[in-house]
Amino acid sequence: MPEQADPHAILTDIARRSRTLASGLPEQQEAAELWSGIGFVLAGERYVAPMGEVVEILHVPRYTHVPGVRSFMMGAANVRGRLLPLIDLAHFFELPRSSRSPRERRVLVVEQGDVFSGLVVDSVSGMQYFAEDNRMETPADVAANVRPFVQGGYQRNDKTWKVLSTFELIEDERFRDVAQW
Repeated sequence: MPEQADPHAILTDIARRSRTLASGLPEQQEAAELWSGIGFVLAGERYVAPMGEVVEILHVPRYTHVPGVRSFMMGAANVRGRLLPLIDLAHFFELPRSSRSPRERRVLVVEQGDVFSGLVVDSVSGMQYFAEDNRMETPADVAANVRPFVQGGYQRNDKTWKVLSTFELIEDERFRDVAQW
């Protein structure tokens, strides 16, 4: 009867051979820290809203005009049982209207404290990621009415994305006071 090998010795031999033949792990490289936001187009310019500031993106829902409000307030829509005021963001900033079709327009839904609003933009470009170390000061070409709400920008592929703080926007007195008189 043949002598059986010691199982412990076999496992030890397999482990030793595995370690000698194994290639090392790849050298760990420092990962760039990324900043993310929701990209959108307004009056032909690229903007990005910080990720935590937009709670939802919608097609422009059916809405009802509200009498006695400023012209930038398009109206109010019922979204899943909640009343959503719709603000035409280009009109609010007194920017030229986009030539895009109304079908392409989207609503960035923002909510902070007791403010729940829909910001109507020309189109949405989806999630955008930028390396934190590529952040730049507020670009010089930002329109004067938009400038107080822009907090820097990012450059990528020869295109500038301006960071628009929706939280700063909804804190603005002009934004909150929609009554016409």
